[in-house]
Amino acid sequence: MPALLPQPRTGPLPTDPQCLTRVEDGERLHALLWRLGPGWRTVSSAVLGGGIADRAWILNAQVAHGYRRTDPARHLAGLARAAGAEGPGVGLMTAADVSARADARDGGVRAVVTAGISVRGWAASPEAGAVGVAAPGTINIVAALPVALTDAALVNAVMTATEAKVQALLEAGLDCSGTPTDAVCVAARAPREGAEVHAFAGPRSEWGARLARAVHRAVRAALPAAA
Repeated sequence: MPALLPQPRTGPLPTDPQCLTRVEDGERLHALLWRLGPGWRTVSSAVLGGGIADRAWILNAQVAHGYRRTDPARHLAGLARAAGAEGPGVGLMTAADVSARADARDGGVRAVVTAGISVRGWAASPEAGAVGVAAPGTINIVAALPVALTDAALVNAVMTATEAKVQALLEAGLDCSGTPTDAVCVAARAPREGAEVHAFAGPRSEWGARLARAVHRAVRAALPAAA
C-alpha cells in the first residue's frame, strides 16, 4: 500500500471582500475591502502599505477618471478608516469599476482581479519614464494563499502572478504586457510555530502553480468587462 503524504497545514482564506460605495468628484464609485484580521503578511506594489509586512486589511478603491490628487496614500487611508478598517493595511487604486471584479480559486488559492485596459502597452518601451505620482492602476491583482511563505517566496509569488497576467493578456489577443500602472498584492499566512514555511512560489512549485492558475483565470474573466 503506498504511503499517504500528509496534507499541507494551511489556514483559512480571507472572507469575501466588502463592496463599498461612495460619491466623489461627482461620480458614484466603488471599493473592495478585505478584512484579513491578524496573522497575515502581504507583499505589494501598492501606493499604500507596499513592500512586505504584516497587514490587517486590503482596499482596492475605484477613483474618478482623470484623478488629480497628489496624496493617494492619504486618500486610501482615509477611505479605509471611514469603512472601519483598523490597523495597517494595503491600498490600491484603479479607474476601473471594481464592482465588476473577477474571482478565481485553485487548490486553496484565491485571486480577485479588476481590470481596465484602455491604456496598455509593452513593459520594454523606448519612452522616457514619468516622474512623480503615478496614475491609478488599471489591472489590480489581489491574491491570497493559505500557507506561510518566506520573503523570497513572496517576491517569487509577485513574479508568478505577473507572468500569469501576461499569459492571460496574450491569450486574449491583446497586444500588451499590461498597463503602465498595474498593481499587485499577494497575502500569505504569517509564519507560526509548527507550520511549514514555503520557500518557493514559482509557477512550477506547489503553491505557485495554484497561484498562477487562479490569477490567469481571474484576469481572463476580468478582461471582457474591461474591453
